[in-house]
Order: sequence, then structure tokens, then C-alpha cells
Amino acid sequence: MPHLESFSATAFLIADPARAIMLTALLDGRALPAGELAYASGITAQTASSHLAKLLAGGLVSVETEGRHRYYRLAGTHVAQALEYL
Repeated sequence: MPHLESFSATAFLIADPARAIMLTALLDGRALPAGELAYASGITAQTASSHLAKLLAGGLVSVETEGRHRYYRLAGTHVAQALEYL
């Protein structure tokens, strides 16, 4: 059941409170730096980096690099729609 495993993995990523706040902060379509997402979630930058790596690996966010800065956004409208339904 590959779909069920994928569903469970995605639900696990969204269920974490800090990650849920980060994903919610990205719902407006803007790309935000890790530091701003950390602040919004009330966690350290190092912890945010770990969470963002998991969200990136899970396909929920994408990253854009501009110079030394990395900006995160939702991986697509399908992610935003799924979050809004939840």
C-alpha cells in the first residue's frame, strides 16, 4: 500500500506543531527565510532548519537560494489546498 505509507508520512510531518505553524505561515504564497519561520514557530533557527529539511524531503516545501539566503515556500497549490482542507 504505497499510498497509505505516503499518506501516513505526510500526516506525520503536518502533525508536529512547529511544522504546522511553518506550513500555515507559508499559506499566503510568499517565500520566507528559515529565521522568520523559526520565529513564527517559537523555535530556534537550528531546530527550524531540521524541521524544514524534513518538510523538504517530504515534498511539502521547496527552497530557493538567493546568495547566502534560502527561502522556503509551499511545494505547490496542491499542498496549500490540502492544508486548507485540514
